[in-house]
Amino acid sequence: MNFNKSYLEKFGLDKDKLPVHVAIIMDGNGRWAKKRILNRVRGHEKGTQVVRDIVKVSREFGISYLTLFAFSTENWQRPKKEIQALMLILKKFLKSELSLMQEKNIRLYIIGQLKRLPDDVANIAEKTAEATKNNTGMQLNLALSYGAREEITTMVQTISNKVKNGEIDPDAISSDYIAEHLYTKGIPDPDLLIRTSGEMRISNFLLWQIAYSEFFITDTLWPDFGEKEYADILKNYQQRERRYGRVTD
Repeated sequence: MNFNKSYLEKFGLDKDKLPVHVAIIMDGNGRWAKKRILNRVRGHEKGTQVVRDIVKVSREFGISYLTLFAFSTENWQRPKKEIQALMLILKKFLKSELSLMQEKNIRLYIIGQLKRLPDDVANIAEKTAEATKNNTGMQLNLALSYGAREEITTMVQTISNKVKNGEIDPDAISSDYIAEHLYTKGIPDPDLLIRTSGEMRISNFLLWQIAYSEFFITDTLWPDFGEKEYADILKNYQQRERRYGRVTD
């Protein structure tokens, strides 16, 4: 685990009780902008600044995996102009943050339907992921055009074809085997799922992977989310008892 001791001490966090994998549903950009009588795009731009800050502080805390829900399969139904603006913001982010990822030893990994993204966005995403593939300090998983039902459907189709072709016996299909056919292959399941903006729903995010994740819902809109609240949530997580269906003595 790569962590900054002074950062942990500053917020009173125990390095031995940190979650290995934190997943975040970043919600509230539009409402943040509406409250300020601004265009929704301004909210997304402010939200991108927060992404940068949370990635950096996650690295300082010693989080090994950070998964951010950046764009869902359902988001394609938004107005065309908003989608175009989001794609432009995403492209700028991927370009501008490469130097930070290299400096902080962060690997970028994309999960989702990369092929549905505009070619220029998909290309820069692939180039950034390739350029950072050997970094070992933290893995940033960016969920782009991601939907858990689509992920699970694709997994079922892939495994069904393997059964059909005689590559595997149906009785040999296990939970581990299924996990190896998801976008998150090789990535540990999230220990902690955070959702901003107070909405009490999963929004088709990592449905298989969050089976035993700890949840934390905050009313804070994503553009207002900061390192102090993040640290408080991690501190709350450290006080929880994770039993995985078992009982304690």
